[in-house]
Amino acid sequence: MMKFAELKNGQKIAYVEEGKGEAVILLHGFCGSSGYWKKVMPLLAESHHVIAVDLRGHGASLAPDEPYTMERFAEDIALFIDELGLPRVHLFGHSLGGYVTLAFAEKYVDKLASFGLIHSTSYPDDEAAKENRDKGATSIRENGIEPFIKALVPKLFAKGHVATMPEEVQMTKEIGLSTIPIGAINTLRGMRDRADRTHVLRETSIPVLLVAGTEDQVIPAEKTFAVQGEKIKQVLLQNVGHMGMLEAPREMAEEIRAFLRKS
Repeated sequence: MMKFAELKNGQKIAYVEEGKGEAVILLHGFCGSSGYWKKVMPLLAESHHVIAVDLRGHGASLAPDEPYTMERFAEDIALFIDELGLPRVHLFGHSLGGYVTLAFAEKYVDKLASFGLIHSTSYPDDEAAKENRDKGATSIRENGIEPFIKALVPKLFAKGHVATMPEEVQMTKEIGLSTIPIGAINTLRGMRDRADRTHVLRETSIPVLLVAGTEDQVIPAEKTFAVQGEKIKQVLLQNVGHMGMLEAPREMAEEIRAFLRKS
């Protein structure tokens, strides 16, 4: 059942939760929602209190027309944690959610027991990527969100999975199409302008999980595995694109649970 949290900054955040134990917060990617985690949540909830959040501008959360910086997203999550009265949490972010997770780890590390990037990267956009963000924002503003989502979703899956996983592909499209256009536009601008946070991975003193897919057409593994170190666990999922939580949910959950047992 969807729940809502009213934050002190005026933002209203939608979320779902399941299970008991230490808190695990899951953040979705761009034009996604908490629904991205529906297959992984029950598996993690066997041992943890799992919370999947709709980021601002996505899902059932509010979509204010104001700048959506990664720092603003991170502030939402910090206030959300305070609102729920949670002790230190394990925070895992997919794609956009990973950018938010890094911004959170930079400023609010005292609230974290561990964190992870799922098909994400600490690197900023290069100039070509920034130009594509602007083109995407213009397209959504002029043509609505439907053409953008229909072009985006096939790229999120391993090429072979577009045909063999029609239910997962369709669900991803439906979630994307439900994204409020102004939320998508403001998020594109925030991703375009995000900082390089590779130093956060390099300097952190808490455990980090990095998960990549061999068939990821959006963020290749070498960009996810930006840093190696004693505190960092790297996982490469075989035959998986950008949507490991839907393409290989059991394997994804097993890797997260194995990481949590050691964190």
